[in-house]
Amino acid sequence: MQRDAMIAATGLTKQFADFTAVDHISVRVERGESFGFLGPNGAGKTSTMRMIGCISERDAGQLTVLGMDPANEGAAIRARLGVVPQEDTLDLDLTVADNIVIYGRYFGLDRAQTKKRADELLDFVQLADRSNDRVDVLSGGMRRRLMIARALVNQPELILLDEPTTGLDPQARHLVWERLYRLKRDGATLVLTTHYMDEAQQLCDRLVIMDEGRIVAEGSPRSLIDQHSTRDVVELRFIDEHEQQLAVSRLENIGQRREVLAGRVLIYSNNGDADVERLSAVGLHPESLLVRRSTLEDVFLKLTGRSLDE
Repeated sequence: MQRDAMIAATGLTKQFADFTAVDHISVRVERGESFGFLGPNGAGKTSTMRMIGCISERDAGQLTVLGMDPANEGAAIRARLGVVPQEDTLDLDLTVADNIVIYGRYFGLDRAQTKKRADELLDFVQLADRSNDRVDVLSGGMRRRLMIARALVNQPELILLDEPTTGLDPQARHLVWERLYRLKRDGATLVLTTHYMDEAQQLCDRLVIMDEGRIVAEGSPRSLIDQHSTRDVVELRFIDEHEQQLAVSRLENIGQRREVLAGRVLIYSNNGDADVERLSAVGLHPESLLVRRSTLEDVFLKLTGRSLDE
């Protein structure tokens, strides 16, 4: 039944000399699903995407994409993919529209078809008014939206996005998210890598968390939080390390679990407000205190012992 999935991998492995970038992972992506690979830089996300995108050969394991084997049918798979790489690969000397039109020619579309498609896509990513501008005058967020538009020119069945909003300011990120959400709503199959936990929660129906080339957890964002964390997290910050060490010694009976990080202590709790009252009862007065809901970053911290940006 591997051929029924958009992507099916079993024991997928990628090595570079003595370094194992992807270590025997197994994943399955269904049609119409928005699937994510979440993890820090160096976790193996991009190496996995390069194998799925038929750019890099696997060293071990089984992989089918759109029901085909990338080792033997790479060209046929690439013709049906839309790819947004991590790096900006736009032609700075061409206009915004020509970047799409010329790219469309690689897929055998005639110029009239591609021009019509470019107009539709630029409207979709809200760049229609910049159609005749050179790419080198666009902002980072505009370039990222143009990369997405270009990736859609061949009406792909599967869209691969490698860290689609890295380096963008919050406003630009949210606009990209909104465009991707529209694609998802219209039935597109999306596969993305990210190290932003809020991006994964916004866009992914299901995801895997990767660390050091391995999958350490899999599920929907909500199910992962429910399974691996508590409802609330109480964040404490102290003036100095000595005061933080003294505080930790008094936290034994507060919350379900604690994480001691540089400059802060996290208390995992099923009732954050009640545990804040217990802090006062044992004489703790941190420099600052925050009660918040658990996130995917808390899940990653529990599973790997480090935060997503380390």
